Amino acid sequence: MSTFPTSLPGGTWTLGDLTVTRFGYGAMQLAGPGVMGPPADRDGALAVLREAVELGITHIDTSDAYGPRVTNQLIREALHPYPGSLHIVTKVGAIRDRDGGWPPARRPQDVRDAVRENLRALGLDVLDLVNLRLGDARGPRAGSLAEPFETLAELRRQGLIRHLGVSNATPEQVAEAQAIAPIVCVQNLYNLAHRHDDGLIDELAGKGIAYVPFFPLGGFSPLQSSALSAVAARLEATPMSVALAWLLRRSPNILLIPGTSSVAHLRENVAGAGLSLSDEDLAELDKIGS
Repeated sequence: MSTFPTSLPGGTWTLGDLTVTRFGYGAMQLAGPGVMGPPADRDGALAVLREAVELGITHIDTSDAYGPRVTNQLIREALHPYPGSLHIVTKVGAIRDRDGGWPPARRPQDVRDAVRENLRALGLDVLDLVNLRLGDARGPRAGSLAEPFETLAELRRQGLIRHLGVSNATPEQVAEAQAIAPIVCVQNLYNLAHRHDDGLIDELAGKGIAYVPFFPLGGFSPLQSSALSAVAARLEATPMSVALAWLLRRSPNILLIPGTSSVAHLRENVAGAGLSLSDEDLAELDKIGS
């Protein structure tokens, strides 16, 4: 019998042998402005993480590059020792520079160092899922991922990682990763207005692989669209709530990781994602990305 709460929208999804709530939490916004430095309200950041678990969320997304090294420390302080049902997903493949940039760090030693740093900072012996971050802040970039992904695959064979995924990847890179080792998720930019991965989402759904949409730096912002605003007004909801609900309806393999540094906003996101969208609503929203 499942121990997961029935109140979270979307139900659950299986990442390999890990069952997670489709509604997750992204920890990026817990760091300071520009995802650099500590939060202005450390106690508030810890409270958000604890509230996420209290709400029944079992999927937290993070990276040692957030801060850098800030969000992982907060997660450990707030939640360690971790509940058995909680699964933490992290990323490697980029670091932070003094200007707040995200230069790539995908040489084999970079990848090994990042995995070990995530293990240390989170207080874990094994990482549940590690995504290889590709491309740059402007989006995916063509090119082989073989060298860094083969390094992750070797760390998986050594028992330091349970499952692998890719982030900010082209469809060709997704296929290349699958040829090297099994993947359980793809994490890319996708929303109502940015529908370039529609085909990839459907392909992954057929293979039982999750798709985790993320949004531009600065967080999950309501899309500026008259159609979205009209649907939101009709439902007496916020545009954000409608956008989240649409994503859950778009495909069963979509997992959400909206981030916030506010307990109240976290609760609003959870409630909003549970909106019931009619066929008329969906038809109207689908026109945004066409």
